[in-house]
Amino acid sequence: MTAQGFYQPNGAWVGDVIPWQEDGVFHLFYLHEDRGVSGDGMPWHRIVTKDVVNFEETGEAIASGGATADDYNIYTGSIIVDVEGTHHAFYTGQNPNHLGADGRALQLVMHATSHDGMETWQRHPEDTFGASAGYETGDWRDPYVFWDAESNLWRMLITARHNTGAERRRGVIAQCTSTDLSTWEPIEPFWDPRRYIAHECPEVFQWGDWWYLVYSEFSDAFTTRYRMSRSLNGPWIVPEFDTLDGRAYYASKSAERDGRRFFFGWIASKENSSDAGAWQWAGTLSVLEAEQREDGTLAFHPPAEFRSTFQEPEDVLPAQTRLVANDGYADLLTEEDTPTSFRLRAHFEIEEGTREVGVLLRASADGDEGYALRLEPQRNRLVLDRWPRRVPGTEQWHIDGDVPFAIELERPAVIGAGPHELDIIVHGDLCVATLDDATVLSTRLYDRPTGRAGAFVGEGAVTISQFTIATRDIETTTESPQESLAFTPSV
Repeated sequence: MTAQGFYQPNGAWVGDVIPWQEDGVFHLFYLHEDRGVSGDGMPWHRIVTKDVVNFEETGEAIASGGATADDYNIYTGSIIVDVEGTHHAFYTGQNPNHLGADGRALQLVMHATSHDGMETWQRHPEDTFGASAGYETGDWRDPYVFWDAESNLWRMLITARHNTGAERRRGVIAQCTSTDLSTWEPIEPFWDPRRYIAHECPEVFQWGDWWYLVYSEFSDAFTTRYRMSRSLNGPWIVPEFDTLDGRAYYASKSAERDGRRFFFGWIASKENSSDAGAWQWAGTLSVLEAEQREDGTLAFHPPAEFRSTFQEPEDVLPAQTRLVANDGYADLLTEEDTPTSFRLRAHFEIEEGTREVGVLLRASADGDEGYALRLEPQRNRLVLDRWPRRVPGTEQWHIDGDVPFAIELERPAVIGAGPHELDIIVHGDLCVATLDDATVLSTRLYDRPTGRAGAFVGEGAVTISQFTIATRDIETTTESPQESLAFTPSV
């Protein structure tokens, strides 16, 4: 599904993105995943954008090296430009038939250059190198290269694993340095917390007085995290809320323009396009922008450019409505279904002691079925729930009532009594919800393609100070926005 603000190639999916910004243009190289349709190895493709809203596919950038090549599959890496204006691509080469010392498919760091503005690339097989001593040969990937001005050399961060130690905690960000971008010397690890299986797609950047280390892990959670430090050499601080998004948004890497930092990741698809399906690798490109707070921690939200693609908002529930259910549940729903593509903004004044409040999406007329983005003040979290949940049997007690929300779609946040906002963008099966312009939850909504919107409260009280929906211009989407949405209460 390709739409303003999202991108997905025809007949394929977006894997890990390798962003590069130059002269105001974002060049987004990505792993082109066709899930075996072509029968060929994985190449890099490239899309370009000036506004992080409209994306132009330029086609294959670096092709698979072929069935017998070390880079049959071209996996994640990075782009840099040297002082002479030559662009360099460092990437992971892998061939499932080439095994390393650990019996797994060998992963190698490989090098290519471009002298025509990233239109064509020349491989340099003589620069290829594998894992240094002490690391597993089947985990040596995602090279991230950057210039260290203080040390006057190039640094390369590499996703790696120690070849000894607890199997689940061998992950390490290895490090090599170079003066010529051809010969690389291994040095001490860049970051070695002995915490995760691996730290995929690492990157590091400076923003003001802070350095940030970003990586994706699949040990405690399948998610992208960040660390912060006053120095490139650490020590690295764990912020209170260290994730960019939830389970559905992965392998996010960033690029800066005009003092703003944009993160480019993918919202995973699900098997059989079903809410109950397993998450799959690769999906649809989605962009988040980071905001730096005074204490150096980061807040995340969709870029203003994306939000501006929606028309003026319309009130669809009456402002200043107070929902009260001190020992029960109450909701309020629109009379009509929402359009396929819309932006919903809900402003709540949550009263002290309230246990839950939130927004219903694609709900039935009585509000009993649908999706719920639920704020839980007592647990300080935002979760996605749906009803009905999976029904594995025929009796009432067979319903998965012991799964209180969509597992891995829990987002921690401070949710005290007082004002809070949920800003939700829905397009087809994609949903990106932002709490208080800081905490993002991205997901898929497959099983219910239509339904009403609404607000709800459980065991407490809330005032709906604003509840609006903005549709897209009919010229910029394939869907026809519906006319005004009225409301009907359901208590």
